Amino acid sequence: MNQIQIGTCIPGNVAPQWLPHFIKEGFETVSINFHMSLEGMDLEELSKKVMDMIGDSGVKVTTLGLYCNPIQNEEDVKQLEYCIEKAELFGAKNISTFAGAYEGRPVEEAIPAFGRVFRELIKRAADRNLNITIENCPMGGNWHRATCNIGFNPKAWELMFNEVPDKNFGLEWEPAHQMTQLIDPIPQLKKWLPKILHIHGKDATVDRDVVRQYGVLGAARYAYDRTPGFGDNNWRDIISILHMGGYEGDICIEGYHDMIYNGDWEMTSQLHALHYLKWCRGGEFVPNPWNK
Repeated sequence: MNQIQIGTCIPGNVAPQWLPHFIKEGFETVSINFHMSLEGMDLEELSKKVMDMIGDSGVKVTTLGLYCNPIQNEEDVKQLEYCIEKAELFGAKNISTFAGAYEGRPVEEAIPAFGRVFRELIKRAADRNLNITIENCPMGGNWHRATCNIGFNPKAWELMFNEVPDKNFGLEWEPAHQMTQLIDPIPQLKKWLPKILHIHGKDATVDRDVVRQYGVLGAARYAYDRTPGFGDNNWRDIISILHMGGYEGDICIEGYHDMIYNGDWEMTSQLHALHYLKWCRGGEFVPNPWNK
């Protein structure tokens, strides 16, 4: 059993400025992420800066993320192909993204196009020994009116993995996105663990009193994003389930969302999550002295 490492997500456009601080504070892995566009970033140049900063620190870039809509936008497909081509320069093993959607249309309508797009992307990734992982984020959409990601619900996962069953294709799972759908993340994690290839460390708090009084259709906010250690989940349970299922990847804290500890308190929030998750995994590995 290998130790599950704890890392963080860093926006790609500020990675050179922020990465040294995260390395100094003890984060073990990094996911470098872009939202909807690479913003003209030269990934080859970025990789040189990132790898130079990492040096011999032992920190690893496990994931290169571009969260976009490859079903509806051909340019997004090209940008994902570019990420696949350059991922090895970072040492990354995962390309994370959205599954795409026809904006404003039902999930099922996008499945044939999803299959066509991702079968080719998965083949490209497999040729380079890479995984492609879909974040389970609804991006404000729902089953009948998706936005840019049909991959937010287990009913969609069944359709997606029937279309593309390859072993290097799976989920970038986090409990927060399920909790906002009032899905219990623990039984879901147990069921879907074989398809979970990467983990985002983001939690949520669900205010059940608001649900009982106002429901879930937007009259009052009932769920809030939190960093691990502030939300409703016991991450000792999550990490134990991951270990029992043979997961040996990392957990990358997805910050910048906590309802309280944000802005000037961002690093406070992320360090709390880092220390909490390391505690939940049992701290640092200590070899048995009697095995020497």
